[in-house]
Order: sequence, then structure tokens, then C-alpha cells
Amino acid sequence: QLQLVESGGGLVQPGGSLRLSCAASGFSLDYYVIAWFRQAPGEEREGVSCISRSGENTKYADSVKGRFTVSRDNAKNTAYLQIDSLSPEDTAIYYCAADRRLFGNACELYAPRYNYWGQGAQVTVSS
Repeated sequence: QLQLVESGGGLVQPGGSLRLSCAASGFSLDYYVIAWFRQAPGEEREGVSCISRSGENTKYADSVKGRFTVSRDNAKNTAYLQIDSLSPEDTAIYYCAADRRLFGNACELYAPRYNYWGQGAQVTVSS
């Protein structure tokens, strides 16, 4: 009943852009912190970005800072990850995640803190 559905993945050339979407069903994202993680073949899952409930606070991994932008539209119950200047090193399965917060305006790139996960979206960067 509580689901996050991802879309927007695919194949893109180096230097290209992509926007991932994460739509919530069964609950309102208004009360949830949202984060994005990714996992490349043979690599451990790593935190990419997160955004607080209000959207006023965000965090980015050093490897993506300046290229990735996280946002949310609570009225549409959807979160987004805009990915620019893609390189082959960005190839991975990207997951959105959400966690309910009673209060506060922070977020974190720590996977065990998130209770709800999307199914993953494959992003492949290749020429």
C-alpha cells in the first residue's frame, strides 16, 4: 500500500542529462524526508542526495555535487533527481527512499534510516 514508484531511467550519452522521478502512493510525501541512493555493479550502495520535508535543506555526495539537483513537489506527491553532465561512472541503479519524520528540517545519506524504497531505476551512461 505504501509505495514509491520510480521512472525516468535509461541510456544516455556522456555529458547528457536525465531526470528521475519518484512518485508516492498510499501516503503523503509531505511528512517524509526523501533520499536518493545508487548502486553500481560490484559496488556498495552509496548515498547520492537527500532533501528535507520542507525542501529547504539538501545534501549531496561530493562525487555528484554541482551536477545533481534534488527537488520535490509535495502537491504532486513526487520527488525528482535532475542529473546533468553524466559520465560512465554514474552508471548504476538509482533508488529513491523515504522516511517519516515527526519534526525537524534535516536529512541524511544513511540508508538504514529509510523505511520505504522504490524499485530502482537503471541509468546507463555510454557512448
